[in-house]
Amino acid sequence: MNRYVLSLLVENQAGVLSKIAGLFTRRGYNIDSLTVGITDNPDISRMTIMITGDEQMLEQISKQLNKLIDVIKVTELSSKSVCRELALIKLSYSIKNQSLIKEAVNIFRGNIVDIDSKSMMIEVTGTEDKITAFIDLVKPYGIKEIVRSGVTGLERG
Repeated sequence: MNRYVLSLLVENQAGVLSKIAGLFTRRGYNIDSLTVGITDNPDISRMTIMITGDEQMLEQISKQLNKLIDVIKVTELSSKSVCRELALIKLSYSIKNQSLIKEAVNIFRGNIVDIDSKSMMIEVTGTEDKITAFIDLVKPYGIKEIVRSGVTGLERG
């Protein structure tokens, strides 16, 4: 099984997300990651969908997506694309491990976005592998909460 990232330009109107999610549901395909946001044109949104499957499944999904009236364009993002994910991670911390956590944040080019007497919130962006590696590194300090945005991306050039 391979992972594929699809970038869709869609009409920015109510029900579009539901129609696209329903297409996957009806065919029994799982969405690994889904992000949606408005483009520079307020009438158009970009959806980035990560799926796991084979070439045949990818072809079937692409054909079905292109049939939907609200879908303007479907593009498979290649390995040459720029894909990123955002994670916010809330950690327990103490004076003992504060410098170690800050060092890890710096190495991964993250940011500490909130801090109080018992926890700190860290923002990390990058590839899915980079975020997973950071989470694995800070897990021993005590993760309180995590939220990941899902993959989003654009073709180069």
